[in-house]
Amino acid sequence: MSTLDLARPSLIKTFSRSQVASFVATMADFGLLFSLVEFFGVWYVLATALGTLTGGVTNFLLNRHWSFQAGHRKWHGQALRYTLISGTSMILNTGGVYLVTEYGHIHYSISVIVVSIVIGVFFNFPFQRHFVFK
Repeated sequence: MSTLDLARPSLIKTFSRSQVASFVATMADFGLLFSLVEFFGVWYVLATALGTLTGGVTNFLLNRHWSFQAGHRKWHGQALRYTLISGTSMILNTGGVYLVTEYGHIHYSISVIVVSIVIGVFFNFPFQRHFVFK
């Protein structure tokens, strides 16, 4: 085991950096989502899924190289684990936005923000720290 493997960033550092990475990824996600819905008339559920995919790729790259400092590890395993977590996150986000919008009678723009925060903090971060970029 190398010194790099032993020097895992602290919880506070990884959480803080992952929140910045999430913000950048969210801007990519929401930028595409809102553009697709408002300018191109794409159904908000499909646009949510496409935005989530775009944000996921952005988030993977930032987290791998910056938040969790795991760029020295093999990317194939990380990408596979990230895809599993990201796919689950996409389902949770898309389903959550649908449920909150349709049954909560809340505009999709509010729904997507609330659902994204909940999924990001309580699902994405713990799984990325302890499973994807371990």
